[in-house]
Amino acid sequence: MILVLSKSISPHDREMIRIYLHDRGFAIREQQLGNEVIIGATGKGVVDLRELGLLPGVERVAATAKPYELVSRETKPEDTIVTVGPVKIGGARISVIAGPCAVESKAQIMETAARVRESGAVMLRGGAYKPRTSPYAFQGLGMEGLEYMKAAGETYGMPIVTEVVSPELAVHMKDLTDMFQIGARNMQNFELLKKVGALGKPVLLKRGPSATIEEWLLSAEYLLASGTRDVVLCERGIRTFETYTRNTLDISAIPVVKSLAHLPVIVDPSHAVGIRAKVSPVALAAIAAGADGLTVEVHPHPDEALSDGPQSLYPEQFERLLRDIEAMAPVVGKELLRIPRPQTGLGEAVQPSVFVQQGAAGKVAFSGESGAYAEQALIRAFGEEASRLSVSSFSAVFDAVLDGSAVAGVVPVENSLAGSIHENYDLFLRYPDIGIVGELKLRIVHCLIAQAGATLESIRTVRSHPQGFAQCREFLLQHPSWQMETYANTATAVASIAREGVAPQGTLPRVAAIAGEAAAKEFGLHILKSGIETNPLNYTRFVIIARKIGDTAPVPPSLGSDKPNKASLVFSVSDTPGALFTCLQIVSEKDINISKLESRPIQGKPWRYLFYVDVNIPKTPGVFEAAMEALRSQTKDFRVLGSYHAPQGG
Repeated sequence: MILVLSKSISPHDREMIRIYLHDRGFAIREQQLGNEVIIGATGKGVVDLRELGLLPGVERVAATAKPYELVSRETKPEDTIVTVGPVKIGGARISVIAGPCAVESKAQIMETAARVRESGAVMLRGGAYKPRTSPYAFQGLGMEGLEYMKAAGETYGMPIVTEVVSPELAVHMKDLTDMFQIGARNMQNFELLKKVGALGKPVLLKRGPSATIEEWLLSAEYLLASGTRDVVLCERGIRTFETYTRNTLDISAIPVVKSLAHLPVIVDPSHAVGIRAKVSPVALAAIAAGADGLTVEVHPHPDEALSDGPQSLYPEQFERLLRDIEAMAPVVGKELLRIPRPQTGLGEAVQPSVFVQQGAAGKVAFSGESGAYAEQALIRAFGEEASRLSVSSFSAVFDAVLDGSAVAGVVPVENSLAGSIHENYDLFLRYPDIGIVGELKLRIVHCLIAQAGATLESIRTVRSHPQGFAQCREFLLQHPSWQMETYANTATAVASIAREGVAPQGTLPRVAAIAGEAAAKEFGLHILKSGIETNPLNYTRFVIIARKIGDTAPVPPSLGSDKPNKASLVFSVSDTPGALFTCLQIVSEKDINISKLESRPIQGKPWRYLFYVDVNIPKTPGVFEAAMEALRSQTKDFRVLGSYHAPQGG
């Protein structure tokens, strides 16, 4: 049984609740879970739940059907997001942890950290203490190895996670690690779980090779009950009759556990298969199944590794895996997490900006109401904790960024089915002090949404944004009698139905809206039909905008500090034969790929056009800059709208 306490409860009322439960035969433990203070009451005591709910300071009472009360979704329906330094595990992000199986030397862990950080890992893993089957195998460097690992993490701006193998060592390791790992062999070492939980640090809990899901979740319960709030579950394969792979990845455990527990779930594909060539396919399958992240073994020289070399990826393989995950992420409704690089002098660091100065307090603007697709894109880019500013139109997003009401904005510029959103391309011309600092692609799954009780036959009017209608054209053609009403955005269309209230008694609702599932949940409406878009390959490209400082716009820390790989340009050319060809030839000769070329009429100048161009920035230093200077000399009204990092695969 769980009691959620009121945030304003007095110390006296809290103590009276404890006495009340103790006198009725319950064992009591108090726990901070997310933003809520709860009391877990276990044992054979008997109490009337209605009477308990009336006690001063009790907000609600939940009698859980699961033995793992603190872990259960019955206690906490929303997902927990675990914070480890700048890293958020869970929610709309995919977090990737990488490093060697064991720390072998300072040089080895430094080289590995540099390589995995460059590829996109956000945390560094590695064993200082290695529980091995054979007493003669390499057991790790102990505290010396942990100190090497801590130094590597600080140098490259990554929190570290390492395995703890005994309660005694946990205390000594506390200040040197950012996250404890409980290995598969120790999943049911209950004294270790209690000790580590009491230290209050985040914990990565691996599933035992022969453990059931319930046993795994009960081990997590030990950690939460002992004091820690942040636990990440790690599926790493179970022991079956199959001998070809090291273990058998129980991929079904990912959706099962996520339905039972509110804790984030990641996967260790390295231990799951034990074969280097199979790690990446299994990792991608885990992401497709809903995993919140991965922990992957990477070694700069796997053939020389002292532990688990055959399952460790080469850095080049890891880089390719991260690119594949980045391309897959929008399909599963997530974004690959990036974090800023530290100011170390060892490489390019995130540039100082208004984002750094204002930190998390800075608002990010989007057009629409809660539940809008733009808000979902905002969450992917900046995280669930981002402070949001809802405005009424796309131009209002630009206004908010320009006047400082928001430090950044999120606007759509292109849809894979309906094409460019020209209004926003034109806004870049009206706001020359605004630049593009990032992009992401959001998969758009449209739903027909109405009040409860509505049917397809009862609907007479459908509301949405014009893009929503365009993307669901074939579905709408099946209902030619429906009248279309245009709204500023899809979420506002849903909100309008909610505000009109339920249909009069005896009549069925006659108005529906086309929007996403999030909007239906936000306004408490019913989904009549899901997936009504004409083509399931329906993606909208959103760009993140910020106010320029000098000639460039600052990069938000939430986007990390990846070197720009894409740029958006706009220019016009003289009305002479071959003028545009000359511009394209400049780009071609520099071996720069054009990913988009589109013309737009120049307002006030009939039959004159601006060209919007997206190009991929070469890795070779100086090539892009030289091409831009050459283009500037051959064009009119030349502007770089932004140089930014775009996810691979699009």
